[in-house]
Amino acid sequence: MKRLVVLGSVTYLLVALGLAAINGRLLALAVPAVLYLLFALALGPGPLRLRVTRRTSTDHALAGTPVSVHLEAVNEGGTLDRVTIEDMVPQGLEILEGSPKVSAALGPGVVYRWSYVIRPDRGLFDFVGVQASASDHFDLSRQTLLLEAPGHLTVLPEPFRLRRMSIRPLRTRGHAGPVPARQGGPGTDFFGVREYQAGDPRRWINWRASARHPAALYTNEFQQERITDVGLMLDARSRHDMRVGGRSLFEHSIRAAASLADLFLRDGNRVGLLVFGQYLDWTFPGYGKVQRERIMRALARARPGDSQVFDSLENIPTRFFPAQSQLVLVSPLSQDDLPVLLRLRARGYQVLVIRPDSVTYEVAGLPPADSVELASRILHARRAVVRRGLQKAGIQLVDWNVDRPFDQVLHGSLGRVPQWFRAVSLQV
Repeated sequence: MKRLVVLGSVTYLLVALGLAAINGRLLALAVPAVLYLLFALALGPGPLRLRVTRRTSTDHALAGTPVSVHLEAVNEGGTLDRVTIEDMVPQGLEILEGSPKVSAALGPGVVYRWSYVIRPDRGLFDFVGVQASASDHFDLSRQTLLLEAPGHLTVLPEPFRLRRMSIRPLRTRGHAGPVPARQGGPGTDFFGVREYQAGDPRRWINWRASARHPAALYTNEFQQERITDVGLMLDARSRHDMRVGGRSLFEHSIRAAASLADLFLRDGNRVGLLVFGQYLDWTFPGYGKVQRERIMRALARARPGDSQVFDSLENIPTRFFPAQSQLVLVSPLSQDDLPVLLRLRARGYQVLVIRPDSVTYEVAGLPPADSVELASRILHARRAVVRRGLQKAGIQLVDWNVDRPFDQVLHGSLGRVPQWFRAVSLQV
């Protein structure tokens, strides 16, 4: 359209000057421009009447998994000698193959199909629409139209596959599961010895204890195994998100939280999720595959942010989680977070902290220097202070260098059950 305006202005100027100066040469110069202008207007595109539909190979995908996008355009108007159609690809979707933009000539009723392949990052993506533009052969007359073609793609974080891990909260629920309830009953692990009661299986009789007491029989008692409540807390505060070479430490925290949620739900536990940063995103506790989908969608939309209210763990509403349940915090932590975690432990929560190593992560992206090494040593010393404070309070801490497999680090740190886990629990 700009070219058409420029050409029309030049043509008008030549004609006006030629008539004003009574100069035939100027009028002769205007003749080709006039013919060019009339030709463009006569053969210009008619009204754009396109109908575009979009289809993706899947509505839900894991981060980094290729997804095919298929489009179909139908010309419901007149002949279009030159039309360009471009899909408005949301930010965060990397194009692997093909192109979202095509150019073609479409006759009336012609159907044109094309496709491209994307590799999405984690997140929720909305396709707004498709932009179409038609022009003549000289690209003087152009029409542009934004066509509605809504679409949605949910890209979930890809969890690590974890082996079963031991958690022992003070309170368990009344259904069979993998968590030791610290109460005698049916189970597999030895719990103690008691007097024989009618109905006890004979294979449970402890003959050595019975031999020392001829007047009574004694049987072995086993520890009950139940399910429990697990509260996952994900730190989305911007001050803890380190970015090195386009990579984000927060993405590793997302995958860790997704892996733990998947593990606890597979074991039959009731799991809830709290993401805190710029705002609170609370996923109410639940069971099974439906709850897994809810949590994964919450993690897919999680973004780091800042808030004066939630900048401190002091303001996190822990009442969302049942009393004496298991809390799992995924956070790089800072020294001012320590008092809050100590109070949670004092209230009866069993607390497990997964701490991605932000210092090692950031140092890996910096050039070697004495100042970098000195700063690294100071920050690691501060982290050691936090570690000692947590250990004194009986809080489990897993330091995770994100370059190492999460499953290996997790079980290397939690392989042995601490002595302070052996306490009497409640059953509901």
